[in-house]
Amino acid sequence: MQTTPAVLRSDDAELIDLGGIGVRFLLPAGETEQRVSVVEHPLAPRALAAPLHLHRGEDEYSFVISGRVGIQLGEEVTVVGPGAFVRKPRNQWHTFWNAGDDPARILEIITPGGFEEYFREIASYLGPQGPDIEKLMGAAQRYGLEFDMASLPALVERHGLVSPDMPPEG
Repeated sequence: MQTTPAVLRSDDAELIDLGGIGVRFLLPAGETEQRVSVVEHPLAPRALAAPLHLHRGEDEYSFVISGRVGIQLGEEVTVVGPGAFVRKPRNQWHTFWNAGDDPARILEIITPGGFEEYFREIASYLGPQGPDIEKLMGAAQRYGLEFDMASLPALVERHGLVSPDMPPEG
């Protein structure tokens, strides 16, 4: 499959809401021969994307579009604003959150592509009765994603965040 030029307007991109963090699918891996995928993450005020986690198979690169975004890479914690660029190599413990009281947005480049399908899958495991943790953890395992669930309470308290219902982000 050869990739073709395209223009995607923001209204054309599929958007799913995972509760506090959204996923706008801008460039699926199927359109790049699995080389890369690109998503946008809108973040609600004070929303934590996920507990500390790491990816076994992907590197992630985040560009802050708007708002103030907190980032933890290993033990290092920083807050950045629009224009900041963050490298999150595979096997690196990390997380991110909206560090402000206004919405924030980041552009996430994932290489190789394919991990964006994790978000589509887990959206079906979130419901009004709460998340299906067993299915969420099964998806994480299939996508080579590891969570440090014990980090969740400390992250929420230390940074004044709203806890996610489940671990959605890669």
